[in-house]
Amino acid sequence: MTRRCDDNIQRTILLAQEMIRLADRGDSDREDVGCGVLYGILRDSAYKLWRMAEEEKKRHQAKGW
Repeated sequence: MTRRCDDNIQRTILLAQEMIRLADRGDSDREDVGCGVLYGILRDSAYKLWRMAEEEKKRHQAKGW
């Protein structure tokens, strides 16, 4: 059985991955520079969230959770 906090971390990782996929789709479909900025920010934020969630996951594993 997994801990709820670990489930939330895993959901955050999945959400970040979906954000990256959306940024990629949006970037390929964009028609102006403003959308490029939007999807660039979305992608950057997703990678930051993903990295933070993975680090937190490792900390939990180090505690034996």
